Amino acid sequence: MTNHSVETDFFLMEFSDSKQLQVVQGFLFLLIYLVSLMGNLLIIMLVTLDQCLHTPMYFFLKNLSFLDVCLISITVPKLILSSFSHRSTISFPGCVCQVLFVVSFVASEISILTAMSYDRYVAICHPLHYDDIMNRAVCVQMVAVSWLFGSLFGFLYSYGTFSLSFCGSRKVPQFFCDVPALLKISCSMIHVAIDISVIFGGMYGFFCFVSIVFSYVYIFNTLLRMPLLQGRSKAFSTCMPHLIVVSTFFVTAVIAYLKPVPDSPQLLDFLLSVFYSVMPPSMNPIIYSLRNKEIKAAFWNFIWKQDHYEFYWGKQS
Repeated sequence: MTNHSVETDFFLMEFSDSKQLQVVQGFLFLLIYLVSLMGNLLIIMLVTLDQCLHTPMYFFLKNLSFLDVCLISITVPKLILSSFSHRSTISFPGCVCQVLFVVSFVASEISILTAMSYDRYVAICHPLHYDDIMNRAVCVQMVAVSWLFGSLFGFLYSYGTFSLSFCGSRKVPQFFCDVPALLKISCSMIHVAIDISVIFGGMYGFFCFVSIVFSYVYIFNTLLRMPLLQGRSKAFSTCMPHLIVVSTFFVTAVIAYLKPVPDSPQLLDFLLSVFYSVMPPSMNPIIYSLRNKEIKAAFWNFIWKQDHYEFYWGKQS
């Protein structure tokens, strides 16, 4: 890392040059951020408080929601602040932190999604051995490994990216510091460290994707052989939210890292960036809430307990 890189700020992509539109953008993303924050924190709270949700599936879901909160908090607050202050700059250390944490949380989220698919595979294909296979120690180890791999890839990608030189344009064609966008503006001709990181990251993502596909091949094969339609429908309903989340996550990841980075981003590029970096953490709570009866039951049970508590203390006073 050169001293020139350390001393100079980066300029992030702006939605519009109009200050009025930037303020509107700030309020819009503030609303999206608050909704995402409330949805994910609600899931974390419900899974923590409701004894009926103390199962491996919801243990992984709680960790997924926590990762979503962390992921969206790395990029969106900076975008909101830039919109209201009309300043799109980010310091070099701030840019390093964004790359480090975004990659770490994304890699950890891939591991959690893979663990959730394995959990569904064991629950549906080997129900008699489910409690023995998916015990608490195994679930904790899976989450710990996901955080370990996430941290490892975060450090690899951030070191590989910021070992490059940035001696030309400092305008990042993205509204946050992302690896493809930073590679676009780097003036280094050799990218050995980041190339190795990308290869390992691609192998890791491909392995997780194949593991999820194989899990669902066995799951659907088992579901088709189920004699009772009601049992088949119930099992499928537990898989559907996870399938939607996985599909959204991997489709947006492909858009993020296979789409060529433009020299001068347009509105469509900004919207695509928002789609893969902001929408998954915002949509995950909605997907699980709408498709999951146990989450909805836990929510209404919590509301009923709060109303009952307030009514009891109201009578006492």
